[in-house]
Amino acid sequence: MKYGIAIFPSKKLQDIANSYRKRYDSHYSLIPPHVTLKESFTAEEEELPAILKEIRKVADTVEPFSLEVYKFGSFHPVTNTIYMKVRENEALGSLREQLNTGPLEHHYEYQFVPHITIGQELDNDECSDVFGRLRLESINHEEKVDRISLLYQLDNNMWTVYETFRLGKGE
Repeated sequence: MKYGIAIFPSKKLQDIANSYRKRYDSHYSLIPPHVTLKESFTAEEEELPAILKEIRKVADTVEPFSLEVYKFGSFHPVTNTIYMKVRENEALGSLREQLNTGPLEHHYEYQFVPHITIGQELDNDECSDVFGRLRLESINHEEKVDRISLLYQLDNNMWTVYETFRLGKGE
């Protein structure tokens, strides 16, 4: 089965992202707006207890932190993806690193760019046009992240939460 780990932002930020995603994101109906911490990976059911234990251990070591979305970005020309850029910070970077080392180790083709996708699989002209307009705008949104979620993919390609983990000890 396919799994992934993500941060789901507040309803307010999800509403902002969805105002774009409805029109520009081909995966709009498959998963809510999120920040991917660990890209999809395959695991067998018997591996799940060890995976859950490791995620819980990592979540306990990272205190809640601030998530700041501050501008629009694009991965063009690599892919025609448009996103809301999340400002990197030490806590976010540490969390991402810990979720991709040790028992959860996986090496990825691309460098980690924290973001919330708002458009993907666009043709070149649409991507250029939409991003051209959005890059002139700014977003000034900040919120506290206090949990992460392990997701799994259903047979219909939709993603759903398997378990949510609170950050920090005793919160």
